[in-house]
Amino acid sequence: MGHLMINPARIDPGFGIEFAVRCLDEERITKVRRQLMDARGRTDENSATSGEHIRGFGIEQFGEIVSKISGQITGVPLTFTRDRKRPAHITGSDRSVKLHLASTAHGLMEDLKSIEKVCARPDPLPGLGFIAQVRPVSPKSDLAQHLDAQLDAMIGGPEPSRIALAVPGECRDRFEFAECFRVTLAGNSEMCDELDAGQLVAAVRHQPEGDRLSALRTGRVEMFADTEAAQPLSRKVPADNWLTAEVSEGIVHYFYWQGQWYEIGAEYLTTVESRIAELLAHPASVTLPPWTKSGGGGEDHDEDWYNKEIAKQNGYVLLDKDTVRTRRLRGGGLEIADALGSAGQFVCVKKADSTAPLNHLFAQGRVAIETLRYDHEAREKFLAKLQQLAPGHPLDRSFSTPVLVFGIMLKDGIPVTVNSLFAFAKISLLHTATMVEGMGARMEIVSISRTQPSGKHAARPGARAS
Repeated sequence: MGHLMINPARIDPGFGIEFAVRCLDEERITKVRRQLMDARGRTDENSATSGEHIRGFGIEQFGEIVSKISGQITGVPLTFTRDRKRPAHITGSDRSVKLHLASTAHGLMEDLKSIEKVCARPDPLPGLGFIAQVRPVSPKSDLAQHLDAQLDAMIGGPEPSRIALAVPGECRDRFEFAECFRVTLAGNSEMCDELDAGQLVAAVRHQPEGDRLSALRTGRVEMFADTEAAQPLSRKVPADNWLTAEVSEGIVHYFYWQGQWYEIGAEYLTTVESRIAELLAHPASVTLPPWTKSGGGGEDHDEDWYNKEIAKQNGYVLLDKDTVRTRRLRGGGLEIADALGSAGQFVCVKKADSTAPLNHLFAQGRVAIETLRYDHEAREKFLAKLQQLAPGHPLDRSFSTPVLVFGIMLKDGIPVTVNSLFAFAKISLLHTATMVEGMGARMEIVSISRTQPSGKHAARPGARAS
């Protein structure tokens, strides 16, 4: 129980993982615990009794945090391995390493020196280096307190651009069914139909300096399935768990996610942004019309209007709100896409000024591709609907190489670039790309303009396919 006597601020939060990725045998990994760094907040733990290569655990190198890893170690002179034929087995976690140490004072000091030498190695092993690129910050450390102060100041500032809504993992599955939310913050409770980051920030912005983030942590948000708040969909979740934020200090970036700070290495961010740039460079095979403002009030047209504008183009088909229902897809069914392109592209669109709508958009596209590839009943029902809407449409009925198009209009119609996407939206997009490309699909991203057609070419709207 000695670890309970140590001041938490003195513990290096990355020590266990840093040690493990410098000495584990890549071929003899026995257990990995990781969580997905997006709005779902899913945590998985996988084991292999006899050990296997790290690739066998299917770790997504973009947006997954490895919080524990176990296996055999090689090349570390420990007392335990000196007189035994079998190798040592260790478990490295965020703040500790579990392993056999010597029971004599001299042997213990020698083991600690061996551990220190491993941690001093400049680089992790090639196959494990990606694990050390994302590491949690101890919530009781001096660094976490410094970052809390930074975030508190951001909340009190004018319209913080690096704070966005992120649905907590425990609420992700039911979030889309929520009809209203009860927000209790700073002594006030109010009901709202939709939730956004600006609303939560505004509720505590005028609190005294140093009290704003703590007000979010003590505040609560609850989801309901009806407009009268009689059917709860979630427990009362701390309000800060509904926000994600980014703080940059030099080349290091820190992210607040699910109530926890994470340090993101510069090399990791460079790799992420390089992959995003590759995705954005894919040529578009569809044309998306401008998303203009409505007449008198200067407000944006809604998504229903925009989807109908897409479908006015020759060969395009409107699918918005035309859901497919099967025994597996109960409830409201599944909307395969907002529109179908002239060559069978599945077009999903979203107007977004934060991360949450983009997470929803990416999830919609991924689920649609999964369903069409693997759910026979849903595929047959979708094709029957298409036959009614557009007989003879040239869609590939085998769905072997579908094209998924994400049409995105960011705030003020700015283009979708590496710099304009929020960090967690980048991670969610890369995770989606990995999954849909693994199913044989091609993914395209089109920036929707307010004034000019975007994508393949500036085609004039024609008759809607029927």
